[in-house]
Amino acid sequence: MRGFVQIDERDNVAVAVRDLAAGSDALGTAPTGAPLRLAVVEDVPCFHKVALEDIPAGGVVIKYGEYIGVALADIHAGQYVHVHNVASSDALRESAGAR
Repeated sequence: MRGFVQIDERDNVAVAVRDLAAGSDALGTAPTGAPLRLAVVEDVPCFHKVALEDIPAGGVVIKYGEYIGVALADIHAGQYVHVHNVASSDALRESAGAR
């Protein structure tokens, strides 16, 4: 059963389409329809974001192929991505070098 969807090929986060449990191996879909596999390291609620790759502290978080925020701490692939580890503002966008 599909657990997440990557919306744009540039995205480093995906959207969970069901609750993802820490320790599970989730299957997802890339924008091309290709299958993706991800080791989930934290519980991720349905319709929330999960990291597809490691994002370093200060790194740009991309969803819809666009900047949506900056990582406040290192975020690892399979980790829950939300307001506790991402901040969003135009000032941060410029400091992170996002376009």
